[in-house]
Amino acid sequence: MTMKQSEDLRRLLESIDRKSYPAYKSAQGAYQFGNFTLSIDHVQGDPFASPSKVSITVAHEKAGYPAVFFDQLWKKTALEDYLVRQFGREIAQYNFKARGSGKSGLIAISNPGPEILSRTACDCTKTGITARFEVGFPANGRTINSGELIRILFDFLPRCVRNVFFYASRNPKEVKAVIDLAEDQHFIREELKRLRLTAFIANGAVLARESGVSSRPMKDCVPFISPESQKITLTLPHKGELSGMAVHEGITLIVGGGYHGKSTLLKALELGVYNHIAGDGREYVITDDTAMKLRAEDGRSINQVDISLFINDLPNKKNTKNFSTPDASGSTSQAAAVIEGWESGSRVFLIDEDTSATNFMLRDELMQQIISRDKEPITPFIERARDLYEEAGISTIMVAGSSGAYFYIADTIIQMDCYRPLDITGQTKAACAKFGEDPTTHAPNFVLPARGRRLHVEKEHNGNFSSRGNYHGGRSSYGQRDDRSGNGHGREERIKTKVHGKDSLQVGKEQVDLRFVEQLIHNEQTAALAQMMRYCIANQLFTRYSVEQIADMLWNQIQQKGLPSISDASYAAMGLCLPRRQEIFACLNRYRG
Repeated sequence: MTMKQSEDLRRLLESIDRKSYPAYKSAQGAYQFGNFTLSIDHVQGDPFASPSKVSITVAHEKAGYPAVFFDQLWKKTALEDYLVRQFGREIAQYNFKARGSGKSGLIAISNPGPEILSRTACDCTKTGITARFEVGFPANGRTINSGELIRILFDFLPRCVRNVFFYASRNPKEVKAVIDLAEDQHFIREELKRLRLTAFIANGAVLARESGVSSRPMKDCVPFISPESQKITLTLPHKGELSGMAVHEGITLIVGGGYHGKSTLLKALELGVYNHIAGDGREYVITDDTAMKLRAEDGRSINQVDISLFINDLPNKKNTKNFSTPDASGSTSQAAAVIEGWESGSRVFLIDEDTSATNFMLRDELMQQIISRDKEPITPFIERARDLYEEAGISTIMVAGSSGAYFYIADTIIQMDCYRPLDITGQTKAACAKFGEDPTTHAPNFVLPARGRRLHVEKEHNGNFSSRGNYHGGRSSYGQRDDRSGNGHGREERIKTKVHGKDSLQVGKEQVDLRFVEQLIHNEQTAALAQMMRYCIANQLFTRYSVEQIADMLWNQIQQKGLPSISDASYAAMGLCLPRRQEIFACLNRYRG
């Protein structure tokens, strides 16, 4: 079939001018615009509805970007991120320049923060570069104004495509700097593994932000400088020698007075699981990319989690080896988060005392004397932290400000003093020796749960419960017919999804609260999670597989076929951004359905 040409589209648009808005639907399809292909993938229902979905594709031989800029995943992601940002700046000049009712004239693409993430907004494939974005098709009232859409598609858009997606139009040094930074960041991540580090923070890094709601670096703030005892120098492929603080495996404690930078440092480490753009101030703050922030989360649901490592012998005789509740307490939620983090493959736990359940974190000596161990069902984290590292390989980085009990078990103690880190490990250990014996108790019987936890438990005919969830074909318990194609298409009934910012999503009638999944940073990640949940329901994964198997299947599907493959429609995949494996687990574990 011969592809339609741009002039075919022009004639079509001219023919439907002043007609009723639904006539725009006839424009759907792909058109050759000389050096690029324009595809109108979905047309909005009226000028006040969500904008139309449009994409452009430029073949590599025409785009001209060197193949060495996208021959590795980390370089490919960096290039795609760069192109999204540049295209966003270009189209912003023309946003709403075409006039009309409602969203007429809107031109928009994904709006990234300082983190570099894999997005469906731009995809650099083996054959070319595709960019996906939105356009508000112009109308006066609900009457088509195709002259204004012709301005957008034939004037504004070709300029933007030429200026961004053709290498000859870009500053080659600027593009190379983006790829070089990506290679340096990847090199540091590999060095973390080789040197057995959990994080690296470069000297000169700007950790503080303008405000609690801004991601921009604070001006004139104190730059980070490593204590000499923790300083290492790495030789990066492009930047060369770079010195900074090494955060070693084990238990690291961050202490200091209020407002001296403890939480600022932890937040930078928390977001260091992602690469950052140049100029952010944290582009060389690199954390083990499996690191997971743990916190208390009162009221969250817990489903079939073995929390017996921390909580046992409840007065109500509830089984903590297979614990479920729709309304968790602070301590049970944090205990479950530890186990769920281990299941997700996290090698580092990040904890802030301020957002933790006190009774989960520790019990002081006097409390232990008054309330004997046999009367306390909670084994506090302080008694398990060492075994988590030595037996499970999970390090802990923790901010503490009110109790000195963790001094005794810490391998490294960093004091933040007016945003400057000081290594006080030696003097603190000496003070501990003078103060007295270690008041903490090493809890016995460290046994990790069995793997293979399932979220769905169904009742068998004999009255026993089973978590096998064998597949029997036909309709699932959600009223959807199973779809073996692996992409969720072809169902009898569409499962609707909604996203409320980055903090929650809805699949069907079920809402998933993600407010306290703190390393989820963009609403497009939440949109991707919503599509993953829809995919799981449509393909009956909850009834047939364990949490880890489901996460693996989703991850492998995305790695092999891309994020659009888990979406319910090609145009719905335009605003998706890849979350980490840890956030996929977090979403699965908070789903109550």
